[in-house]
Amino acid sequence: MTKSKWGESHIPNQKGRVVIVSGSTSGIGKEAVRILSKKEAILVMAVRNTQKGYKVASEIQTVNPAANIKVMQLDLTSLQSIKRFSENFNKSFNSLDVLINNAGIMMCPFAKTEDGFEVQMGTNHLGHFALTGHLMPLLKSTKNSRIVVTSSVAHKFGKINLEDINWENRKYNTNNAYGDSKLANLYFAYELVRKLKNDPDAPMVTAAHPGWTRTELQRHSGGIRFLNNFFSQAPAMGILPSLRAGFDPNAKAGVYYGPDKFFEMQGYPVKVKSNKLSHDEEIAKKLWDLSEELTKVNFQ
Repeated sequence: MTKSKWGESHIPNQKGRVVIVSGSTSGIGKEAVRILSKKEAILVMAVRNTQKGYKVASEIQTVNPAANIKVMQLDLTSLQSIKRFSENFNKSFNSLDVLINNAGIMMCPFAKTEDGFEVQMGTNHLGHFALTGHLMPLLKSTKNSRIVVTSSVAHKFGKINLEDINWENRKYNTNNAYGDSKLANLYFAYELVRKLKNDPDAPMVTAAHPGWTRTELQRHSGGIRFLNNFFSQAPAMGILPSLRAGFDPNAKAGVYYGPDKFFEMQGYPVKVKSNKLSHDEEIAKKLWDLSEELTKVNFQ
């Protein structure tokens, strides 16, 4: 499908560049930190569990003593935590080159975030929406910055009910709720591209999905864990679409990367297409307005 297989060797040296990776204590987020630390980036692990974060950072630095990693607390289920993280980050850094919105939860039992959001939509979409909004001024002041939004093939079974985004008036379906949150990621990415298109200082916005990758995300689904034996790929491969979205010099705003083989489940990263529903501009705009209303975060 592609002549050259894009891999970590294609990532240019990142010396002096600051990169945030949310959800980086395991899975593809951890791989992003490991790979980018070898490229001399300054890594910020934005994680809920800082104890785990320090353990991962130490593990990476044992292999690569020169790795420049800072662990910072971020709980995407709390708007207060997101605001605090952003304030602390702005105090510690005067630039932000790449924001990789990677953290996520998948197919978990019904729960609500601290602010009353359905937990999958609250974590996967609304939390990252708020985080990106708080960090936008710094991203705009950093030349050639990028935002990477992580979606999933599961966006294809999403169909967001904007009247009941928190599942208060319907029987909860965790699979559908996950699909909704991953569809919301794409609405967010594409709408943000449209909003920034005439801003010369705007960061480039890209999107990616990891295919079927073995991660802790799947801990709530025994069936998926079993099927991992047949269909899944390792996190070192699963992170490549996000890394291409964040660091390929030839990437364009609004591009969506995913694996190239077996219905986008495995393989090297190439440009892929999200479904027709994800390109509905009217729904994207309504979701944007609702997201601003719910998070009280307005993009500047």
